[in-house]
Amino acid sequence: MEKAFEELQLKDDFMFSVVMRNPKFCKPFLERVLGIKISRMEYPRPQDTIDLSADAKSVRLDIYVEDDSNSVYNIEMQTTEKGNLPKRTRYYQGMIDLGILEKGENYKNLKRSFIIFVCTFDLFGVGRHIYTFENRCVQDLGLSLGDDAIKIILNTKGTVDDISPEMKRVLDFIDGKEASDDYTRALEAEIASVRKNEKWRLDYMTLQMKYQEKYEQGIEQGIERGIRVMIIDGIEDGLDRDKIKSKLIRHFSLTPQKAEEYYNKYSVEGLEGDLQTV
Repeated sequence: MEKAFEELQLKDDFMFSVVMRNPKFCKPFLERVLGIKISRMEYPRPQDTIDLSADAKSVRLDIYVEDDSNSVYNIEMQTTEKGNLPKRTRYYQGMIDLGILEKGENYKNLKRSFIIFVCTFDLFGVGRHIYTFENRCVQDLGLSLGDDAIKIILNTKGTVDDISPEMKRVLDFIDGKEASDDYTRALEAEIASVRKNEKWRLDYMTLQMKYQEKYEQGIEQGIERGIRVMIIDGIEDGLDRDKIKSKLIRHFSLTPQKAEEYYNKYSVEGLEGDLQTV
């Protein structure tokens, strides 16, 4: 079940996206992750979507940022381990690059890119707070490919001493610990402010309604697929119309009228299959 709006924390996707859309919070976050100073940053585009074609799977980005040193940053919050995160970083990278090229850029001018996932679990089980990946030669690990594509996996539950105290405090705060410095206290205050914002509350409720609609549509589609299979299988097994309709009513709690509609819709496929086997 989705959280109530008042209970959202920084680790929740919606809150993270809202808070990090503000350069006041996004810029120091990136500086702590990368250990660099960013002089200027384009305004983040929260929940950005790259959709290159009707046939391609669209990519929704939590935070997409560009700076003044020809670099782009995609920051994602991840609280559940679904086993596909490494492949997702690869896919996101490709879509971001294609999105840049769609704007007329030559591939030689592709910007340096950072795909950053903030995880509330240890994806690799090594205890690190940060895992940084770039393409290197297997035979000579000192030889970098130089494609300027970097993936970073952050782990809020790390145990190794491998990050700055400032970054550690940020990850601890994301993981649910109390704010312990000026930056995390500012984040805490911003979260409290967002919770009181009626516009964000409405946006959150609208987003949840859309997710629920898609979920229900998926269930309905699954049920209809099951009905279709039952009708076709029934015809192939030699059951008559009334017996198939009775099964539909019993298994899917359909009205006789609805069972009739589905039978008329899908029985043609089953009958065509019978004719092809004659």
